Amino acid sequence: MKNALILSIDQGTTSTRAIAFEVSDKGVFSVLAVSQIELAQHFPHSGWVEHDAAEIWRAVLQTCREVVTKAGGIERFAAIGITNQRETSVIWDVQTGEPLHRAIVWQDRRTAPEMDALKAAGHEEAVRAQTGLILDPYFSASKYAWLLDRVENGRERAKAGEIKLGTIDSWLMWKLTGGQSHVTDVTNAARTNLMALQTLNWSPSLCELFGVPLAALPEIRPSDARFGDCEPSLLGKAVPIHGVAGDQQSALVGHGALEAGEAKITYGTGAFLVANTGEKIVKSKARLLATMGWAADGKVRYALEGSIFSAGSAVQWLRDGLKALSDSRQSEAIAQTLPDNGGVYLVPGFTGLGAPWWEPDARGTVIGLTRDSGPAHLVRAALESLAYQTFDLLEALEKDGAPKLKRLRVDGGVTANAFVMQFIADVCAIEVERPAFQEMTALGAARLAAFGAGVTDTVWSPPQTAPAVWKPRMGEDERTMLLKGWRRAVKAAIVAAQDE
Repeated sequence: MKNALILSIDQGTTSTRAIAFEVSDKGVFSVLAVSQIELAQHFPHSGWVEHDAAEIWRAVLQTCREVVTKAGGIERFAAIGITNQRETSVIWDVQTGEPLHRAIVWQDRRTAPEMDALKAAGHEEAVRAQTGLILDPYFSASKYAWLLDRVENGRERAKAGEIKLGTIDSWLMWKLTGGQSHVTDVTNAARTNLMALQTLNWSPSLCELFGVPLAALPEIRPSDARFGDCEPSLLGKAVPIHGVAGDQQSALVGHGALEAGEAKITYGTGAFLVANTGEKIVKSKARLLATMGWAADGKVRYALEGSIFSAGSAVQWLRDGLKALSDSRQSEAIAQTLPDNGGVYLVPGFTGLGAPWWEPDARGTVIGLTRDSGPAHLVRAALESLAYQTFDLLEALEKDGAPKLKRLRVDGGVTANAFVMQFIADVCAIEVERPAFQEMTALGAARLAAFGAGVTDTVWSPPQTAPAVWKPRMGEDERTMLLKGWRRAVKAAIVAAQDE
């Protein structure tokens, strides 16, 4: 038999992709076929972000079918892996299998008042002790509660088993298995504010605190578990689902950052630093989040994570909102038309600020404009903001006792911008490594699925080609000056939010 194929589903914030990976007898993963569909986003109110879960399912089914056809048919596929946008929350009817409301996206801030009330009541420390997370609208628990409140008799129906809740992975597995599997993996469950990190189980006390019935939640399994079999009529064969992980944890596996002290950052719609802390749950003193790293082969690895809410979305805003670009790829050339930023800083707090600030009410802020400032300054400021925010995360990681990273592994669409990569290396005084193959989230899911299905005997596999590396070359005085300006800009964004 020829080398086995793995079908990797990568369901992200802005698009849905399916990739067929061929696995060689040496454990090397090669892309055989790809299909991708853009995803519509809905913004019904300021700070609200929604997706149509039914549209997501249709896109997943279409891309999978296209990839299977391109790869020559379903017979050689040994397993399915799934990686997904995390925290995004879905509610659906068990009988019809249809969503009861649009999915609430991870970026959504609508439940900020409820989170503020829980903080004021003194619940944050107890929540953090169990989950490693803070009380913030970012996580799924408050989204689930909001959705239940919008469905007539929502909680009663959920307790009776008539309504299910889940993150995107759970929704897709329910649909793929024809409603036979209501499951999730530990990395996605860890992002809900409802799973206890120590036990890897749902916490009854947290479910009660947030008003989320346990009966509506999926069963939690390790990332390399067998989650169920695809309904044969969908793709032509009952392919087992064997690897599932939230996108950031999946990227950690994709990079092979499987041991304590290794880290990566993914620059997509947002940007997410995940640093492996091994078997130890580290309680952050710098407002990073304790979370799951990966769980497979009977092993559990924890991590510290820092989240930047707006990375690639800042470039999208330049293109779609400000009309400063007609194509996102123009941003690199436009930024390089200027010798420096001209004192202009952009804090892309379009949906609040993530770690280490955690200011949900912050909004986008620009400082330093003069009569000489033009569209190019805003473009450059948006790109530079990615480096400054990365510096904040790495600084927080060191404050938590982590050794200074010698090299930062990066992936995601933004890493195609060489100006940004060099600026990150300069501002953070660190070597930046970008793998030749960029789809780390999809690769991580494929590796987990291949291992779970017995196609490979390890989660790790050798890289295909040498990475690109950017080394710092900026002087210390210039770094200090730029970071001082960034601090002023962040302070202005926070003060403006607090004054509202």
